[in-house]
Amino acid sequence: MTALARYLTIWLRKHLPVDRAASPNTIDAYTQTLSLLLRFAAARLGRSPSELLLEDIDVALILAFLEDIERRGASVRTRNARLAAIKAFFRFLEYRVPPALEQIRQVQAIPRKKTDEALVA
Repeated sequence: MTALARYLTIWLRKHLPVDRAASPNTIDAYTQTLSLLLRFAAARLGRSPSELLLEDIDVALILAFLEDIERRGASVRTRNARLAAIKAFFRFLEYRVPPALEQIRQVQAIPRKKTDEALVA
């Protein structure tokens, strides 16, 4: 069982701002996405966010989360941006949590949704 909070803290406080030199806006967007995902997972699993484990955040839960945000009115672009943030976190976990490689591979395989391209007049 892998504690999720430890890795989220390292990713948001050290990896993104220091190692990746991500902008504050990117960090805020990723933080907001993962906050929404944790709230969704906690409500669905009947636990507090601090009790969630990495194993709880599986493909089925992520897909349900993405469907939920679309149902609440988010655009496909917003959905894809949320998915990109989740995938970035799981990419970070690849070298840090080897037992979760299969789960990480499955999350990385979630496809983006196609958007309608606006034609230039």
